[in-house]
Amino acid sequence: MAVSRTLRLLTLCLLAAALIGFAGCSAQDQRQRDEKTRDAAADATARAKPALRAAGKDLSQAAQTAAEEAHAAAQGVAEGWKRGGQRPVDLNSAPESGLLALPGITRRDARRIIANRPYRTPRDLVSRGILSEATYAGIRDQITVTR
Repeated sequence: MAVSRTLRLLTLCLLAAALIGFAGCSAQDQRQRDEKTRDAAADATARAKPALRAAGKDLSQAAQTAAEEAHAAAQGVAEGWKRGGQRPVDLNSAPESGLLALPGITRRDARRIIANRPYRTPRDLVSRGILSEATYAGIRDQITVTR
């Protein structure tokens, strides 16, 4: 908003200065009008410069945020494509090989999951100290518990 207002002000200043130049009579008057026009344009540009710099920073930040969100969406699409049609892994009945297919689950993790059965909820993996919060976050959409 501030940028467009500043650009309009700059445009109006330049137009006004140009119109003043058309009304002149002598060469001396024309030089004075030209100097005033240059000064007016320089002043308008100097006033607009901070707003333009701020707008540039805002645009840069917005572009970075958009790029990060696009990257996250692309990762979500890829993850969804990989998951497509797969049923969640049941923590109470899955074999070790089924648990090892989950991202970030090691053989040790799979054996600990099996040794601590049964589970009431998938969240029990964290509350019982079997998996870290970060590891659980990576698989929570791919696991379930049947009783």
